[in-house]
Amino acid sequence: MTSGAREIDLATWSRAGQFNLFRTYDRPHFATTARVDVTALMTKGKPAGVSPYRAFIHAIGAGVHAVPALKMRFEKDRVLEYDSISLSATVPRPGESFGYAYIPYFEDWDRFDASCKAIIEETAKGTDLGANTGQRFDVAYLSCLPWIDFTALDNALPGPDDCIPRFSWGKFVEASDGRWSCPVAVQVHHALADGLQVGQFFEAAQASLDRFAKA
Repeated sequence: MTSGAREIDLATWSRAGQFNLFRTYDRPHFATTARVDVTALMTKGKPAGVSPYRAFIHAIGAGVHAVPALKMRFEKDRVLEYDSISLSATVPRPGESFGYAYIPYFEDWDRFDASCKAIIEETAKGTDLGANTGQRFDVAYLSCLPWIDFTALDNALPGPDDCIPRFSWGKFVEASDGRWSCPVAVQVHHALADGLQVGQFFEAAQASLDRFAKA
């Protein structure tokens, strides 16, 4: 048993059939892009000093931790569900470069924000890429594309057994009615997640963003 994780019993797991099927595919991943509402973040949170970048990382973390399938990883025939998933975000650096940060998720926003800010600042000053070379599975990959209001996105993947989900968000756009939104792309391994779980992720992430309406 891996520390901080429980092993899934494939004999009783309701998705064992899907797991066994989609693991045989050459391209077992699927990506979904949808718009989320960031009006509360931009009109209430940001004027109050909230970083939209860090708030979005937190919202993705909330979405991941609300959906057990997004905390599952597999190694061969062994499936583990981790208690907590770290958020590996791309952090810009000088020279059109970036580094990977590893940010622990805390439900409490103030605690998360302080930790996230310190880790991002440290990563921005570093020189090592910090790429995960396969030693960690208790992570989710995050990237921000603030220059593009994209309608779809696909990620580079090392192979069909890579089961770490990817989350990307794009440019914040204001509509004529004053509402703000942005695209969010979610890429998952079909052996572990279906459209239902992706929908649950969007619901939880949206709820996290909406709470800034009280700022």
